[in-house]
Amino acid sequence: MTEWHEALSHLLIVAGALFFLTGSLGFIRFPDVFTRLHALTKADNLGLGLLCSGLALQAGGLAEAAKIMLVWLLVLLASGIGATLVASTADACGIRPWQNRTGASREARREPHE
Repeated sequence: MTEWHEALSHLLIVAGALFFLTGSLGFIRFPDVFTRLHALTKADNLGLGLLCSGLALQAGGLAEAAKIMLVWLLVLLASGIGATLVASTADACGIRPWQNRTGASREARREPHE
């Protein structure tokens, strides 16, 4: 492996880890299930894609790199299906999306759980 392959691989892995971190921060920061779900699925899919790309560059051969990328594609499909199911269930339970009400305090914006 050449030096630029290794540097690019490390850069992709670090970038993927940063996307995982931002998704986790979005999960903590955002106010409702729909915005949290959006933050998690987008950041995790891109983060895992970057991470798998970095690992594929370090793989010993083409077969190993293809297996790593196949894992990413399977997780990409599963996370889309899972996110759709969670959002549908939240909607069926009557959870409404958060709406920004300017001037309202953070506690007043949250709907009480019944």
